[in-house]
Amino acid sequence: MPTTRTGFTAITVAALLVGTTAAVAAQSDASTASPASSAATGIEHLHTQVDLPAGAWTNTPLEVTLPRSGTYELDADVRGRLGGIPPINTYITARLWNVTSGTAVPASERLVNQIIDSNTGDAEASGNQTAPISELIKVKKPTTIRLQAQRIDFIGTATVGQVYSDVRGYTSLRYKRVSN
Repeated sequence: MPTTRTGFTAITVAALLVGTTAAVAAQSDASTASPASSAATGIEHLHTQVDLPAGAWTNTPLEVTLPRSGTYELDADVRGRLGGIPPINTYITARLWNVTSGTAVPASERLVNQIIDSNTGDAEASGNQTAPISELIKVKKPTTIRLQAQRIDFIGTATVGQVYSDVRGYTSLRYKRVSN
């Protein structure tokens, strides 16, 4: 049978372990959390379809504003929809546009969707797919970033060329501030 002293020792050790575990957990949470002042994130979704004329960069209404100076991760998911009557070779490219500086975000251009069909006949070739864009950008002041896209008809003419967004797949643009 344990003595009273052994019983109190067991209770004290158990209390100490619980207190230490709580302190370590709190310390762990504090060390992994980033300070609120340096955190800046956001996401926007396209809630319409944007028709793309052949050969021209087209602004979409999808944009985000980076709230202050710093280095940001930019991530976009761009859904493109294409269709045309063969023979056809048509494609959509997209890029991120720095509205504030009036320049493209370097290396942000991506092929979103392409249809190549050289079969004869009048059956339309079509489809849609989504492409990611991920880039880093360093800004010195609040900066607006917009999604742009273009349709290129290399052979034939697309009957449909759009940046697309609906409940089956949204085009989106997000940012996260990662350093000063």
